[in-house]
Amino acid sequence: MKVPPKRSRFQKILRDKWMYLLLLPGVIYFLLFKILPMWGVLLAFQNYSPFLGFWGSEWVGFEHFQRFFSDPDFVRLMRNTVILAIYDLIFFFPAPIILALLLNEVRISIYKRTIQTLVYVPHFMSWVIIASISYVFLTTSGGIINVLVERFTGSQISFLSHPDWFRPMIIAQIIWKESGWGTVIFLAALAGVSQEQYEAAIVDGAGRFRRMWHVTLPALRSTIVILLILRLGNFLDQGFQQIYLMTNSLNRDVADVFDTYVYFMGITQGAFSYSTAVGLFKAVVGIILIFGANHLAKRFGQGGIF
Repeated sequence: MKVPPKRSRFQKILRDKWMYLLLLPGVIYFLLFKILPMWGVLLAFQNYSPFLGFWGSEWVGFEHFQRFFSDPDFVRLMRNTVILAIYDLIFFFPAPIILALLLNEVRISIYKRTIQTLVYVPHFMSWVIIASISYVFLTTSGGIINVLVERFTGSQISFLSHPDWFRPMIIAQIIWKESGWGTVIFLAALAGVSQEQYEAAIVDGAGRFRRMWHVTLPALRSTIVILLILRLGNFLDQGFQQIYLMTNSLNRDVADVFDTYVYFMGITQGAFSYSTAVGLFKAVVGIILIFGANHLAKRFGQGGIF
């Protein structure tokens, strides 16, 4: 039998030219908006001046990083950001999983679709609307939550200004806004689970909880691992809009995170190079966490993202 000649790389590309043509818009998008802007991180090693330009500004090496790590605000920012990130992993990350498991158990189709629509809606609201709703419900000037609290306890709680309530309020907002949308991926993964597995579990006498534990959750394991790895890449990203809108002079000590610090230093004070150094530090930490989490996932027999 005659063996066909081995194709060169160029011949393979030429053969699949229409597939590569379909890929071209995505490649152009990432080149223009993701790859080329990465040259901007060089500002972190300059004393950048808009009047001197990118190439005319003085190169200072790691001076901005040394200044940032020696700044007393560094410890406070790291503490606030890490605490919020840990709360996010503990309370928010499991929320879409639990909600997806509960939705998967709803057998009446119209109820399931209605519930899904209702829990998806908050995702499409901006953080400005979420902050406004929080203010209306939690303010001490007639907020419905405080009215109920005062009726039962005789006093009100300063949810919006007391530092102890800031982090629970932020996590509660994230859970309410994003949990429903987060179920999309998990429900898509559950759609591929064979019904024969559930039928076999029923034959073996497994109840609903047992079927969920031994059939549904194992089907989600790889998806959970991948999303957890990706989430760790954004460990220090707590979102500027939400934190900025909920911050005030009374809770600022616990509310300041790297995202708001970059805004105040870079935009309001014009320290472009310094704020770029802070942003680059966040990115490096995210890369380290992604590689570390991916390595651990493979060590424990799970599939990583690469």
